[in-house]
Amino acid sequence: MKITFHGAARTVTGSQHLIEVNGKTIMLDCGLFQGKRKEAFERNRNEFFPSSEIDCLVLSHAHIDHSGRIPCLVKNGFSGDIYCTSATRDLCAVMLMDSAHIQEKDVEYVNRRRKRNGQRPFEPLYTKADVANGMTQFVGLSYNRRHPICAGVELTLVDAGHMLGSAHVILEIDDRETGRSQRLVFSGDIGRPDIPIIRDPVPISEGADILIMESTYGNRSHPPYPESEKQLERIVNQTVSRGGSLLIPAFAVGRTQQIVYALHKLHTAGLIPDLPIFVDSPLATRATEIFRLHPEVYDAEIREFLLSDDDNNPFGFGRLKYTQSVEQSKSLNSLKVPAVIISSSGMLEGGRILHHLRNRIGDQRNTILMTSWQAPNTLGRQLIENARTVRIFGEEFEVNARLESLDGFSGHADRDGLIQFARAMQKKPQRTFIVHGEGDSAESLADGLRNQLAFKNVYIPEPLQSFEA
Repeated sequence: MKITFHGAARTVTGSQHLIEVNGKTIMLDCGLFQGKRKEAFERNRNEFFPSSEIDCLVLSHAHIDHSGRIPCLVKNGFSGDIYCTSATRDLCAVMLMDSAHIQEKDVEYVNRRRKRNGQRPFEPLYTKADVANGMTQFVGLSYNRRHPICAGVELTLVDAGHMLGSAHVILEIDDRETGRSQRLVFSGDIGRPDIPIIRDPVPISEGADILIMESTYGNRSHPPYPESEKQLERIVNQTVSRGGSLLIPAFAVGRTQQIVYALHKLHTAGLIPDLPIFVDSPLATRATEIFRLHPEVYDAEIREFLLSDDDNNPFGFGRLKYTQSVEQSKSLNSLKVPAVIISSSGMLEGGRILHHLRNRIGDQRNTILMTSWQAPNTLGRQLIENARTVRIFGEEFEVNARLESLDGFSGHADRDGLIQFARAMQKKPQRTFIVHGEGDSAESLADGLRNQLAFKNVYIPEPLQSFEA
C-alpha cells in the first residue's frame, strides 16, 4: 500500500490524500487550496494525478477546503463513486454550486480586464454544469455502516462532531500484495465536545494501524464554549453602546448556524438589546435549511431548546432576518441604527461581507468579530495581525473599527482535544501522519503524540511525499 499526500501537507487547506492498494486508487478528500489569490488559482488548476486513474473518492465533510475540487476532478475524467454521509451530500449540492458561481463570476471579472489588454481569456476552474455532473456520483452512507468500496477495502464513517455530516474515515484494508490486513483511520476534521447543535465527536476506541490526523489547533487551546457566549454578549452590548454595528465574517456552513443559535439564546434571555440581526449570505440561508432537515445529528441541548423555545426554530427568531436579494443586501449599508450582520466568507476573501466591511471598517464605533481560523495571506489574517490599512476591491481603507476575536466558536478540537482523540485508541498506530496544520501546530502535535502517548513513527509529510505502508 502506498500513501501520497497531495494537499493539506504542512498547511491547513486543500485536503487531498491518495491511497494505492490492490491495483486501485482511493482519494481521501478533494479540497480547494485557499490563500493568496494568485497562488491558490495556480495550485487549484494543477493536476498532480490523472483523474481518470482514481477509482473512488471518500469525502470526510463538505467544507470547501475538503470538497471544493471535486467538480474539477469529475471534469478531468473521474467517473467513480464519491462516498460520504447523506448530510454531506446535501450540503455539497449547495456549497459546490455556490463555489462554481464564484468561479464563474471571478473569471468573468478577470476576463474583462484581460480582453482590454489583448490577453487570452481564462476559463473557470469549473462551472455549475460540472457540479451538476459530479453530484450524480455521490453515494450517501449512514454512520457506523461498513460498506465495500473497492477490491479488498471496506469503509466505515464515524461521526466526527465537526460540522453537519462530518466523519472520521475508517478503511479496513486487505492488502493482497503483502498478505496483511491493516486498519487506516483518517480523522478528517475532529470536532469539539460540548458545543451546541451537533453531537460530540465519536472516539475511535479500537485504534488503528495507520492514522492520518489533522492538526489545525495542535499548539493552541480554546476557551470553554460558555465563556465565548459571554464574550459575544459583551461584544454586542459594547458595540451597541457606541452606536455601532457588529460585523461577523462567518463560514456559511457550521459557524453561521452556531452564531445564530448563540444570539437566539442571548436574545431570548434578554441579555442583548432588541436590535436587528441579519444573515446576509444566500449560501448560509440554503445551508440552514439543510440543517433543519437533519435533526438526527442534533445534540441533547438543542433538542431541549426546541421543546422550550416559542419559535420552535434554533436558527430563526423575531429579530433575525435572512436576506436573499442583492437589493436587500445593499440596503444594509444605509442602516442608521446598530445591527448585527453575519455574512460570508469567513476569511474575507470574497462574498457580501466585503461590501459591508468597506462601508464600516473606517468607523471606530463598529466592531469586526473574527470567529474562525484565518489562512495565511487572506484579508482575515491581515486583520487579526493588526494591519492598520487593508485593500478591499482594489481600494485602500484605514482600519478604525474595533477588532475582536473569539476562538471558542471553533468547530475544531484544540490541542487537548486532539491528544484525547489519539489517547482513546486502544491500539496505538504503527505509523501516524500529521496533516492539515501549519508548521508550528503540526510540530507541536507530533511532539505531544510522541512524548505524552508514546506514539512511534510520527511523520509530518511534505507536499507530494509518498510512503509505503
